[in-house]
Amino acid sequence: MASALPPLYAHRLGRHYGPDSSAAALRHTLTGPVEGLETDVCLTADDRLVLLHDPLLTLGTTLDGWARQKTAEEIRSALIRNSAGEVTAEHPLLLEELIDLVPEAVGLQLEVKAHADPTLARRTAEAICGQLREDPIRDRVEVTSFHGEACTVASANGISSRLVIWADYAPEALASWALRSGVDGVSVEHFLLSERLVGVLRDAGLSVNAGTVNHPELLSRVLEFAPDAIGTDRPHELRAAADRMLPLSPTHVL
Repeated sequence: MASALPPLYAHRLGRHYGPDSSAAALRHTLTGPVEGLETDVCLTADDRLVLLHDPLLTLGTTLDGWARQKTAEEIRSALIRNSAGEVTAEHPLLLEELIDLVPEAVGLQLEVKAHADPTLARRTAEAICGQLREDPIRDRVEVTSFHGEACTVASANGISSRLVIWADYAPEALASWALRSGVDGVSVEHFLLSERLVGVLRDAGLSVNAGTVNHPELLSRVLEFAPDAIGTDRPHELRAAADRMLPLSPTHVL
């Protein structure tokens, strides 16, 4: 087992603590140590960026239609539904609001969401790069996406990028594409981790993150692959589990 806990990123700002990517989830996450925050980002009709896991608004808010069809203020005025579909008192956040709340030295992963629309994925990534162009936080931001085009846009604009994958075939081809495209790393769902996959990606100079890990038994297995970071819905509980599992070391203490 690895001797240190890698950085933990609060998935959807810590969705165990509140509705997805909500201010309530973020507030609880920030009550304890965390190395990074992760959230999904969608483009609105007026080309602003809103924190939503699902571009189809019906799935996560009290609005109907697609995020791309509504203005930022229309979406901002809606209420977020929790994982059970119940309406909460939380409103969707805009990216500009989140940036103001991210503490110094905490990383930020922004996952581009654009359902079955590569062109929209590209435009969303371009909007992120444009918004961050003069913002000091850009050096702590990583654009992630299942859409390869979104990653290449971020890389071309000097922002770190990471491809999210749900398949483990042809890792050599994946690594070759990532290097050609300037992509910095890959985020692998924890159940796909293997010595071969991680080895090929690392040999190519790519960093490897694991997501989404919420239970001690899963953490124990994932740590065998020494990921560069781990995404989790419950960073405080996962850190406490690691404290019980790992020997204390200078790299483990925050």
